[in-house]
Amino acid sequence: MRKSPEDFSRKLSRVPVCSLLIVVFIVALVACSGKKAEPPEASGHADPEKGSVQFNSASLPADSGPLPSVDASRAWKYTKEVTAFGARPVGSENHKKLEAYIHAHLKGIDVQDDDFVADTVEGKFPIHNIIAKFPGTKDGIIIIAGHYDTNYPFRNNGYVGANDGGSSTGLLLELAEQLRKEKPEGYTVWLLWTDGEEAMKDWTSTDSVYGTRHLAKAWEQDGTLKKIKAFIVEDMIGDADLNIDRDQSSAPWLEPVIYEAAKRLGEQSHFFHRELIVEDDHTPFVQLGVACADLIDFDYGYGNVFWHTPQDTMDKLSPRSLQIAGNVILETVSILNAMPAVPPR
Repeated sequence: MRKSPEDFSRKLSRVPVCSLLIVVFIVALVACSGKKAEPPEASGHADPEKGSVQFNSASLPADSGPLPSVDASRAWKYTKEVTAFGARPVGSENHKKLEAYIHAHLKGIDVQDDDFVADTVEGKFPIHNIIAKFPGTKDGIIIIAGHYDTNYPFRNNGYVGANDGGSSTGLLLELAEQLRKEKPEGYTVWLLWTDGEEAMKDWTSTDSVYGTRHLAKAWEQDGTLKKIKAFIVEDMIGDADLNIDRDQSSAPWLEPVIYEAAKRLGEQSHFFHRELIVEDDHTPFVQLGVACADLIDFDYGYGNVFWHTPQDTMDKLSPRSLQIAGNVILETVSILNAMPAVPPR
């Protein structure tokens, strides 16, 4: 979802003002993004004392059963190994090696490859979405997605995307192990490693999310789209200082489910302190009316200073953050399975 410091303003159409620095004289007014930034509308769902968005969860199913617990050390190992491939933009040798690595870890699982050639601003490039399918007992599909590519423009500057691309890939591999061990008893779950999420040059509606734009159209045509109950993206969730933003383009009924999952796990302090509008892999599905949620920490280092720089390295990440994100995702799936009916978008 993002692509250079100036792309930050294209991706967030409104962002809260970060700070007002006063040193003897008023020196600067610093905002989280650029050209089109404006304060979020007053909506009444922020509790100034608790410092996080408050949701009414009274209508959700009662808490029952054991809470999930992903293997933080294994998720960390996967993320570390993914990052060790280095830059992995589409079309590169490292990208091919990472594809093979993902497939090797998915042996024995029903895997579908969605391969096509994207016509990009930098030419034609092969795109490879990878889908691991875990059949459930209820009619419907929950998709958990994250991208594994890194930025094409940064292919030669030492950028390795530990958080942005590495953490999402590593956590999905850990979720695959969890689902391999305990098959879904509710909705079918698909884990989706998306490709071509990053812009090839500058983030625009046509130079971004190549993989999910292709899938959204394909699934609309073959009827899969109607079966999707929820589409959840996890992106940049490895930050040691984890604060998942609330994406205002996500389905309004789905985010309370995620927040309730976080509360049940005692992790709500890491969720929804600030609100943004984010363009990410979920955007093509939002546009087609699918209920989506984007779990993203878009404040990576003070002022997002590590984002899309060679400083996006493993030392900025934490196994604990991967564990929090993974547990909340699995508990969200559990709540969705317990709901009598999942609302439309």
